[in-house]
Amino acid sequence: MSKRCFKGLLAAFFLIFLGACSSSDSEESKSMNDMAQMDKAADSNEIAVLDEEDQSTVEETKDDQVNTSDRMIIHRANLEVRVKSLDKAQQNIEKKVKEYGGYIVESNEYRDENEMKSGNVIVRVPEKQFQAFLNDTEDEVAEVMGRNVSGQDVTEEYVDLESRLKSKRAVEERLLSFMKEAQKTEDLLKISSDLAKVQEEIEVLVGKVKYLENQTAFSTVEISMQESKVVVPGVGDGDLDTWEKTKKQLAVSLNFLLAAASGMVVFFVGNLPVILLLVLIGVGIFYLVKRKRRKLKE
Repeated sequence: MSKRCFKGLLAAFFLIFLGACSSSDSEESKSMNDMAQMDKAADSNEIAVLDEEDQSTVEETKDDQVNTSDRMIIHRANLEVRVKSLDKAQQNIEKKVKEYGGYIVESNEYRDENEMKSGNVIVRVPEKQFQAFLNDTEDEVAEVMGRNVSGQDVTEEYVDLESRLKSKRAVEERLLSFMKEAQKTEDLLKISSDLAKVQEEIEVLVGKVKYLENQTAFSTVEISMQESKVVVPGVGDGDLDTWEKTKKQLAVSLNFLLAAASGMVVFFVGNLPVILLLVLIGVGIFYLVKRKRRKLKE
């Protein structure tokens, strides 16, 4: 083989080697590009999933706002009234409360030294019947001396409690699933402890939610009543006639005389030494004066 042929073969082999290297590089770069595109696609999918979750969260929040569009108000009222008869007024109020589907929380009655009666009643009626009950109560009484109606908006507090309760229930479900899959005793104990804590927090939140629901479902009305009639003791009761009054006056007179006589006896007996001394001094002065008069006459 000539030297020129050898160089030609060597050049051809070198070209073939370069072609192979370039093709392998192009395939590797192509594969890397494909992997990058796949990662990019995965990232975009994750972002899309997160966006969907965020949108669902926003939609849920909007749904919650729509569901709570009716404001949750705690209504309270205080009435100060005058009534002709306290017993009759209390009976009418109790009857109205039952008709409206409410209940009595507290009922008190008082009587002062002038035989004037007053009372206090605290009732709870359904929120829808709150204004109607107030109007009926004011129509039943003789005079309204004072009226105070207040309302407390707890809508935001209720929505916040519902949101926290929903989150805690999700954590509870997750812990329950972890407990089923736990294989180690240490993991099981740790999950049980966390689950008990979450369940306790759920009970507290449920209690607060139920309290707000009850307070907004029923309104509280406190009624302070006072009788307007004037009570005159001893008039028209028929307990004392003329003879009884006479005996009573005679007894009063005798008691006065006995008390006076007793006082005089106590005075003289208690001051007897002083009285005797004064008597002796008086007698002595009397004889001295009488003796001097006799000497003057002589």
